Amino acid sequence: MQDRIQDIIIHSLKELNEELEKVELENPTIETRLYGVDGVLDSLALVTLITDLEEKISEEFGKNITLADERAMSQRRSPFRDVKSLVEYIEILLKEENDE
Repeated sequence: MQDRIQDIIIHSLKELNEELEKVELENPTIETRLYGVDGVLDSLALVTLITDLEEKISEEFGKNITLADERAMSQRRSPFRDVKSLVEYIEILLKEENDE
């Protein structure tokens, strides 16, 4: 599941970068910093990415998840800091959705 999530995030970042034209996002990896300290996205770009990811996750997995909610924003370590943390957070949300 992690590989599928990672592929969706990487693809979304490449699409977003068509508008942003940031060198750091030309070839994003699991280590790519997204938001916060040394992050390549500003708040508007992050919102765009989140919206895109929620839609693609829904299409791929048939599950509706909300990435930007109180839970995500209140964590000590943001799930939006890099690709790896975002993959892990989405996987948790999908597993919880399966358990319900």
